[in-house]
Amino acid sequence: MWLYVYRVLVPYQRADAVAHNRPRGNLSDLYPRWLGARELLLHRRNPYSPEITRAIQAGYYGRELDPHRPGDPMDQQAFAYPVYVAFLLAPTVGYPFERVMVGFKGLLLVLTIASVGLWLRAVRWQPEPATVVMLAVLTLGSFSTVQGFKLQQLSLLVAFIIALGAALLATGHLFSAGFALAVSTIKPQLVLPLLVCLLLWTAGEWAERQRLFWGFALAMAILLGGAELILPGWMSDFRSAARDYRRYAGGQSLLDQLLSRGVGRTFSVAALVMLLLVCWRLRRVQAQSREFSQMLATVLAVTLIVIPMSAPYNQLLLLPAAVVIVRQWRELWGKNVLSRGACCLTVAIVGWPWLASLALAIASFGLSPGMVERGWAIPLYTSLAIPFVLLIQLGSLVGDAWAGSASQSGVASVP
Repeated sequence: MWLYVYRVLVPYQRADAVAHNRPRGNLSDLYPRWLGARELLLHRRNPYSPEITRAIQAGYYGRELDPHRPGDPMDQQAFAYPVYVAFLLAPTVGYPFERVMVGFKGLLLVLTIASVGLWLRAVRWQPEPATVVMLAVLTLGSFSTVQGFKLQQLSLLVAFIIALGAALLATGHLFSAGFALAVSTIKPQLVLPLLVCLLLWTAGEWAERQRLFWGFALAMAILLGGAELILPGWMSDFRSAARDYRRYAGGQSLLDQLLSRGVGRTFSVAALVMLLLVCWRLRRVQAQSREFSQMLATVLAVTLIVIPMSAPYNQLLLLPAAVVIVRQWRELWGKNVLSRGACCLTVAIVGWPWLASLALAIASFGLSPGMVERGWAIPLYTSLAIPFVLLIQLGSLVGDAWAGSASQSGVASVP
């Protein structure tokens, strides 16, 4: 996968940019957030202002975007994060961005490997060391990780923080888990469904679980209060930036792309309603249970198909789904013929990017660059389908948990 990205995909993107006169600067997704944080913390400048946006474009694209040039990208790369992301980036603002970028890449690799261990702890699974190594290698070699690393995407950092929060939940550190989940709201669209479902779960046993709520509330009070101190009235600027981002970045979910915008939104609402029903039904399960880990994995998988963005780097949030499915593979395979068919489909859809990228990486050493680059999109053919096939498997497991909770309720009600 890494060979494919650096020998096929990146050369294709460079050639395509030259052919269409598209600007290319550092192309780091960290840069807009870093520059905005630096200007805010060191110079008290509003990171949402048009002046900062133009300065970001000069570094990200190599020059300011010109709306009169047809080849220029639509993405304005404005600062569209909550202003408290500056607190996480504060230790880096005094260094040149080139050094920050190198350090951040290394950090993302370490955190991604750590995420595997955290999710194993979250689902209470201790597999053989060979299985752990395999999961770590496949995670590092997934297109979502490679793309996120190449772009220095904060989604990889958020994925780690969510994994940390899940591990803390499973080990009974509810207050710390709430604190970690609050920090993950630097990308609110990735965690909002999870937070709603965890709120329902907390309400299910309030006396025992309220520490999760108070940890989250305290952390959010610190983040929001600190943000207001350094940039009073920032919330309205953030809302405007987020609204503009949805406009110029497309704002389509996976369901929108596969169906249509109107039909996709209808299915998104239906998926979220079903998710809330599942979370409500399983609100009394313990954080150490399989049902709880299945619920978390399902929430994150559904999030990826309904949020108004379909970037592959967000698919690192599917790691808990993969861990849960691998752990219960024999159970899924042994259910019936349909379940075995779903297992085969999952292997084919999830495995295709690795097989195709392997073929292209090998071909890049023997064929001409132009010929190989024409097939740049082949490994991504199944990208949109990956969350759905994993949801099929998770749906089967959650269905069993639903039925189990119903039978337990029935038994408990018998006098």
